[in-house]
Amino acid sequence: MYEYGDTKLHIVEGDITKMEVDAIVNAANNTLLGGGGVDGAIHRAGGPIILEQCKKIGGCPTGEARITTAGNMPSKYVIHTVGPIYKDGTKGEDKLLYNAYYNSMKLAKEYKLKTVAFPSISTGAYGYPKEEASKIALRAVMDFIDEEDYIEEVYFVLFNHKDYELYEELLNQTFKEQ
Repeated sequence: MYEYGDTKLHIVEGDITKMEVDAIVNAANNTLLGGGGVDGAIHRAGGPIILEQCKKIGGCPTGEARITTAGNMPSKYVIHTVGPIYKDGTKGEDKLLYNAYYNSMKLAKEYKLKTVAFPSISTGAYGYPKEEASKIALRAVMDFIDEEDYIEEVYFVLFNHKDYELYEELLNQTFKEQ
C-alpha cells in the first residue's frame, strides 16, 4: 500500500469483479454492450442489469466515462470507460488513455464514491504498451488526487503476476523519488 496525499493506492493481483469497493472500472468499448477481456467478465459477473442500463446510456466516446449499478458483483457501481486502441502512439492515444482514468475518478467523485478499482485499461485487445499505459494510469490518478483529494482508496487490479510486478516496480520507483 502506498499513500499519496490522503489517498491510499493499492496494487492487487486478481479478479476485479470480486472487489468490494464503491466502484470498479470497466475497460469498455464504445457501444458499452459487452465484449471480451475485462468488459466481458464484468458483464457476465454483474448479470443482465448492466447490459440493460448500458443500452439506455447509448454508448460512450473514447476517453469518457459512464456509470451503472454493479448488478450481482460486490461493488456498488461500474464505471465504464473507453480507452484508445493503440496505433503507433502518435494519434493522441496517451491523452485519451489519461482521460479514461481521470474522467473515471471525476465520475466517482460526482457520485460521492470513496473507493475505486481500475483494471489496466487498453492493454489487452487494444494493444497499448503496458509499461507506458501504467505510467499514464498512475499520472492521471495522482493528478486527480492533487486537484480534488476526494477518493480515499484506489486499487489497480491486475489480472496476472507480470502486470502486478510492473505496477509494483512503477509505484516503488515513483514513491522512492518523492
